Amino acid sequence: MPTSTRPSSCSGAPSALHRKVNYHELSASQVRFSYDLQRVSTLRRDCRRTGVIGQPRAMSALRMGMSVGTKGYNIYISGEDGTGRHSAVKTIAQTLDFEKTDVVSVYNFHNPEAPLVFPLPSPAGKELASYMLSVSEGSCSEASESFCTFPEVRAYLACVHKALKNGDDCASHFRVKLLKDGSSEETVPVVSDLSPSAAGLFGTVSGSPDNYHLNIVPGSVLNACGGFLVVNMNQILSQQGLWEAIKLFAESSAFRLALEGSRKEGSVRPAVSHLPVKLILIGSDALYDKMCETDEQFLRLFKVCAEFDFCMPATDENAGGTIAYLLETAEQGGLKEVTDDGLCELLRASGRYAEMQDELTTKLSFLGDLLHEADYFADEVIDAQAVKKAIDERSFANGITESRINREIETGEMIISLEGSKVGVVNGLAVMDRGLVSFGTPAVISVSVAPGSEGIVNIEHEAGLSGEIHDKGLLILEGYLRKQYASNFPLSIYAGICFEQSYAEVDGDSASSSELFALLSAIGELPVRQDIACTGSVNQLGNIQPVGGINEKISGFFDICSMKGLTGHQGVIIPKQNIRSLILPERVVKAVEEKKFHIYPISTIDQGMEILTLRESGERNSKGVFPPDTANRIIEDRLRKLCGLSQRDK
Repeated sequence: MPTSTRPSSCSGAPSALHRKVNYHELSASQVRFSYDLQRVSTLRRDCRRTGVIGQPRAMSALRMGMSVGTKGYNIYISGEDGTGRHSAVKTIAQTLDFEKTDVVSVYNFHNPEAPLVFPLPSPAGKELASYMLSVSEGSCSEASESFCTFPEVRAYLACVHKALKNGDDCASHFRVKLLKDGSSEETVPVVSDLSPSAAGLFGTVSGSPDNYHLNIVPGSVLNACGGFLVVNMNQILSQQGLWEAIKLFAESSAFRLALEGSRKEGSVRPAVSHLPVKLILIGSDALYDKMCETDEQFLRLFKVCAEFDFCMPATDENAGGTIAYLLETAEQGGLKEVTDDGLCELLRASGRYAEMQDELTTKLSFLGDLLHEADYFADEVIDAQAVKKAIDERSFANGITESRINREIETGEMIISLEGSKVGVVNGLAVMDRGLVSFGTPAVISVSVAPGSEGIVNIEHEAGLSGEIHDKGLLILEGYLRKQYASNFPLSIYAGICFEQSYAEVDGDSASSSELFALLSAIGELPVRQDIACTGSVNQLGNIQPVGGINEKISGFFDICSMKGLTGHQGVIIPKQNIRSLILPERVVKAVEEKKFHIYPISTIDQGMEILTLRESGERNSKGVFPPDTANRIIEDRLRKLCGLSQRDK
């Protein structure tokens, strides 16, 4: 990596100590990322769609769960929308062996208020219904061997013969309703209920006990017999009692039919033998964890979890699969031809969405939507320019909040400095989401320090505007101070940390390094550069940790600097681990190439302080002492002084 020295615009001649300060800066070649056109051309030629892409773990678990017929092997599919969860179920279902299944309902001679419901291999159900129709009409013929071999049918026919012998002349008692005809099924049935309700899932019934069995309207459960029922877990939990009903069915195949008519609030519980339906719940990772912790029956009834990832390695196989999906989408949608450079730009967008150069998003629906939008903006073909136009138009359409913030910075309503140095003030970086679009914006962090015993005071927390993760991040800062400086004297300090002009909740720890830089600046009364913005999480040892939204943060600060005027010294400090996340707009890459904007990757707090203060941080010598006039020595001496003042005041 190239190294940088102190910017010439900073006032005052650099001391001999300052001249020792060197720090790494990324070159344009290190921040520029694109897909190789020749590679994409080759992948395009050889690619083929092979079902769900980039989910080997989830597909393995799902295939096992859908194949094992043992009780309790129902399935929970976790992951984000658009990652192929529904498609995966249908893809695997098409490969499974299955038996076509009918479902019938018959009169219960022992308990008329509980009609009998049971499955039969198709076409036995239809044949039984036809035979019993002839019985009810008095033209009884010999029962077919095709359905008499089943225990449920034999038991039912025995009751029929007994009732006829006893003079039962109610024709409806001897009729059978075919609730599900499986004869036309070509693959395992997969029924998706997008808005489940008790009546929609389990069905309804009307009439009187004499004809309940003939007036059942089957729900999704009966329609899925012999296959799979896919339902959304959030929707189930949103309706009172529905989750308990689902568990009852998973445990024993028992369910209730909503009774329609004058007794609308009532229900009928049919007598059911085992119904071959495997339940598949779809929900989030967090909801799965919650169900495991709070419902003791959950893991016994849903033994399989298929976890769909939101990203996948950018291997030739996965990139080729993504290309195949895009080409198939274009063909099926009647879109314009997609050029190779258009595919390169779509893969680049996929990597940016996954926030990693060597990964791709598994949310193919996101890319499909972008492809349709690019088709709208394309002239004759969907090329790289059309894809970039679609991305820019998305940002423009959802950019009112970003434009308003930028305008407030430009007019001075939002106070932020982009030049000079200040004590205890650092420009952090935040990300704001608006639908499918995210953007970065600077966040001014200030710290005031005085003698005291309160420690670090999180002003956002005191105002009720701090999330739990942000609170934890600030507690880590105090741990860093004790470890780095106050190992042999008490840490006696009041330090108030505040996000200036922020009126919404602050959460996450991505600003913890910025908060620590501002804190160290305030303690040591060391001015820090305002033309450098910072992001990164930090641990108690002072190591910088990676954060999300890095591209949005860099682009957002660059746009603010461009609006106010690039000086050639502005830039950002980022975690070193985030280098592989950089997929930046060309305008930022060009500014880096022209040395008008700078990106500094760091691994430690000391490295960041050297960039911000243009002063060597310093390391302890063999006697455990920091060198004179280094940043760490100044900060430690100041903490000792604050300790003395605090003890004197007592």
